Amino acid sequence: MLALAALCLPPWLALREAQRQAFDADAALTLSYARDVLHRSDETARQARAGVIALTRSGLPPCSAGARALMREIDLTSTYLQAIGYVQNGALTCSSMTGQAVPLGALSFRTADGLSYYLDVPVRTTYGHPLLAIEQDGYAVLIHRDLPLDIWTSVRGVSLAIVRLEQGRAVVQRGQVDPAWLGRLGKQATVTFADDGYLVTMARSQNFRTATVAAIPLAHLAARSREIMERLVPAGVFAGLTAAAAVLLLARQQMSLVTALRTGLRRDQFFLEYQPLIELRSGGCVGVEALLRWRDGAGELVPPEVFVPVAEQAGMIGKLTERVLDLVCRDAGHFLASHPGFHVALNLSPADLQSTAIVGQLDRLMARTGALPSNLIVEITERGFLHKDSAREVIAALHARGIEVAIDDFGTGYSSLSYLESLDLDFLKIDRSFIESIGTGAPTSQVVSHIIGMAQTLELRMIAEGVENHEQAAFLRVRGVDFAQGWLFGRPGSFEHAANLHRATLEMRMRCLSLPSPES
Repeated sequence: MLALAALCLPPWLALREAQRQAFDADAALTLSYARDVLHRSDETARQARAGVIALTRSGLPPCSAGARALMREIDLTSTYLQAIGYVQNGALTCSSMTGQAVPLGALSFRTADGLSYYLDVPVRTTYGHPLLAIEQDGYAVLIHRDLPLDIWTSVRGVSLAIVRLEQGRAVVQRGQVDPAWLGRLGKQATVTFADDGYLVTMARSQNFRTATVAAIPLAHLAARSREIMERLVPAGVFAGLTAAAAVLLLARQQMSLVTALRTGLRRDQFFLEYQPLIELRSGGCVGVEALLRWRDGAGELVPPEVFVPVAEQAGMIGKLTERVLDLVCRDAGHFLASHPGFHVALNLSPADLQSTAIVGQLDRLMARTGALPSNLIVEITERGFLHKDSAREVIAALHARGIEVAIDDFGTGYSSLSYLESLDLDFLKIDRSFIESIGTGAPTSQVVSHIIGMAQTLELRMIAEGVENHEQAAFLRVRGVDFAQGWLFGRPGSFEHAANLHRATLEMRMRCLSLPSPES
């Protein structure tokens, strides 16, 4: 009996501990999702309120040229607003998006603090995304309905929502959200509970009359519990079962993406492709953007949008950055040293900007290849500026060496004018989503010109992404955009291919310089 108890007790304790750990882990996960959405919801509300206040206090007549200019300025400097305009007879009679009337649809509800919500605006964005409108004091903002909920989640089937507490209803939601959940928050700041097959967390805004909901299927909790149990139970079983369980556990771990990433790094499964960068004025190839690719053990290409977030979450993104720099050294050799006018653009992650260690890595790259600082451009997304102080320190160290810095994906709705004004940047990359709208007549096509004008005012050089036809290239060239990349000029390929394009550019320039003058 004692032997049986000794054999059964460890698995039973492991089961209880696995259930506790799984619940705590998923509760922490739902709380992090709810807080992420709450941050985006609060920032959206803050920008909407600030925009309306700016217009009402301006004293400008509604829809006057001055008012429309202010609307466009508010739009461009707001990360979550798609448009702002003046409301009359249930429509935006003028706005930052278009000079035409935009119907708001049926009024969904009105709040005690004077906000009117239109949750189903009958027009959509260029890419078919639904919009909602919030009106106050005669002005309304249009918001991409899914944008405040657009957070990265590591779990499938996550439900998210932003709710108005006084109305007890969701303003926006993704997935299943039971209305009965909304009354569970009470006066608490947060609450977590299990209900109707979900583990649910709600979080209250401290600044607005809203709350957020995040719910994970309980099936995920059970799966996590099983995974934890499979690690704990073998410790209490005799050596043979322990060994067998360890082998099974190892096999499962080998199937995980994190383990596959480690294997890929160890087996040299990562490689670089290089997207040619074209100088629009001359049409010559003056550089490349280094793009990391992964072909796994099965020979399948794993998309960067899949493995990069996993690497960030697992704390492995620094290893990928190191691999990128090693691959540039291998691929470029001493080409950069002999071609000072050619540069390689390197994408840095937010983690790379947490310390100046990345600067030392770039120093070693230049020492190994003989490259000059002018051969390198560092690209940073807006997420990399979450910790502005450390980002400024890294950028200052890069500039001290002569390495230039670009802000990537500007114009997607996540970047902000404040970053351009407060950080010492050299280049602005215009996102492909805006380039695609050139020549289509879509309202977003007008935004490209505004972004170009803003960059020129701030004396930033510009790189247009995703240029696919001559009309787009001509539009950008005429308006003073410096560089472009896209399939019109060449798909990502080997470094040698890009180097040959650059050599051809140099040869063409030399031939032009050697041509006899018309007078000779």
